[in-house]
Amino acid sequence: MNPDGDIPAGGRRREAMQKRSPPVLFSKETLKQSEELTAEWEDGVRKSLSEAPDRRENCSTVSDLEIRRLYTPGDIERIDFAEDIGVPGRYPFLRGNQPTGYRGRYWTFRMFSGMGTAEDTNRRWHLLLKEGQTGLSTAFDYPTLMGHDSDSPKARGEVGKCGVAIDTLEDFLVLMRGIPMGKVSTSMTINPPASVLWAMYCAAAERQGVELSQISGTIQNDMLKEFIAQKTFMCPPEPSVRLISDTVEFGTKFVPRWNTISISGYHIREAGSTAVQELAFTLRDGIEYVEDVVRRKRLDVDEFAPRLSFFFNAHIDFFEEICKMRAARRMWARIMRDRFHAKNPRSWWMRFHTQTAGCSLTAQQPYNNVVRTTVEALSAVLGGTQSLHTNSLDEVLCLPSEHAVEIALRTQQILAEETGVANTLDPLAGSYFVEALTNEMEEKAWDYIGKIDGMGGMLAAIEKGFPQMEISDAAYRFQKQLDAADKVMVGVNKYVTEEKQEIPFLEIDETVEQGQVERLREVRRKRDGRTVSQSLRDLRGACGRGDNVMPYCIEAVKNLATLGEICDVYREVYGEYRDPGLY
Repeated sequence: MNPDGDIPAGGRRREAMQKRSPPVLFSKETLKQSEELTAEWEDGVRKSLSEAPDRRENCSTVSDLEIRRLYTPGDIERIDFAEDIGVPGRYPFLRGNQPTGYRGRYWTFRMFSGMGTAEDTNRRWHLLLKEGQTGLSTAFDYPTLMGHDSDSPKARGEVGKCGVAIDTLEDFLVLMRGIPMGKVSTSMTINPPASVLWAMYCAAAERQGVELSQISGTIQNDMLKEFIAQKTFMCPPEPSVRLISDTVEFGTKFVPRWNTISISGYHIREAGSTAVQELAFTLRDGIEYVEDVVRRKRLDVDEFAPRLSFFFNAHIDFFEEICKMRAARRMWARIMRDRFHAKNPRSWWMRFHTQTAGCSLTAQQPYNNVVRTTVEALSAVLGGTQSLHTNSLDEVLCLPSEHAVEIALRTQQILAEETGVANTLDPLAGSYFVEALTNEMEEKAWDYIGKIDGMGGMLAAIEKGFPQMEISDAAYRFQKQLDAADKVMVGVNKYVTEEKQEIPFLEIDETVEQGQVERLREVRRKRDGRTVSQSLRDLRGACGRGDNVMPYCIEAVKNLATLGEICDVYREVYGEYRDPGLY
């Protein structure tokens, strides 16, 4: 049941489909003809199998959904075209949010990038923009992700290694040097300290003379999936969600073009979930955030829902991924319309970014990764993504080299400009197989959502360890299948070669950390310590009173308070989270 006591949207859909009689998509004559032809075909199959068996007894997706030999009109006979499929730009948005799809504009080519210092990353950004990238995406180093300064003992050996090191507003100004912040949208993959990095972005925009109402972009800012899967932590779940609601409220009032949360299934999938689990847990996280903002901030759902965004993984099973993305749009439209009673059709939209699957890349025969990424990117495009990052062939081994990232960007550009896949909208719609698999994945996802609702919501489910254990079990099953060669990874458990393929490595020199620490010390030396201390006291008071923290964060970063100092206030007021280590 949802908070209003209604039947969840998925339950209503199942009931509606069960009551539909007669079938609404095909005539009785067509269904009869299909049954007769299928029976004849099955006779032929039996004869064929008696002479030569199938290469394997059962076929299934990467996520272990069984795939039948043939799909027919009978598999989708009870679909209502208008209610379940429709047209692009109209409810239920199965076929896309925009009525013109990619004929109006391509998806955003948004390559995830960050390394070393702010200057290093700024240089890579300018290269990518020069080569045709249309949006920026920021990878931060591990200390920044965890809310620690570069001179913290916990940062030692990690500064700049897996992303860019950002300690103060001065670093951020270097990061954005030469980037027109009123024209180029920027995504930031940051979670526990998302409010701090966004505050720096806002302050940097003001330094450029750009009003907050003009900047556009996204902060990931999704802590529920951190507790479930990715595991970058700072504060416990409840205050973490409260900080997220603060950013949603602030964005709704002052930064209307910003996506203040990217509800992320990507890391859930990277942790080993199935496609259905990624779909279900991501949407249930979204439900949790909407409920919290409505309850805590007293905002009408239509005030903030149009700026919610999502982030999905494009794994290697081509059709499964397309169906997952199509189902996600239809499910979210139903959730927002039926569960939260949103009136604005923009609130029903699911807008999402996609990244090809890092966990599908292999260190063995790394050039195979170009092929994997291409197939995954194509599934994202056919699934209707709004923006896309294509992994580089070397990402399983190191940060992407300039050569590798150029190939990855060119992969998107070739898909867009040469293949014709952007010429028509949702070209797989109506396929018996695609529509049947889309429906199956949706129904299984509704079952998960119903279970989590029954537990009291996602926060309660996380406390019980439910999504964590479901993912752990799925990852274990898949690994066993790989070990037994029931699932194949080319170059790993089949078509293995002894010869190693050498590729150039991008390595971050240890002098990066030394230089970053020296710059941080210089900022501490020159800033006004009293002003910084007062800013931090004001922030601490806001946390204690339950005020929105964003204005205080922005003031603190302008006064050159560091990322770690602000996050230490959060840790002091809200406490620190320790993972229970479920497995």
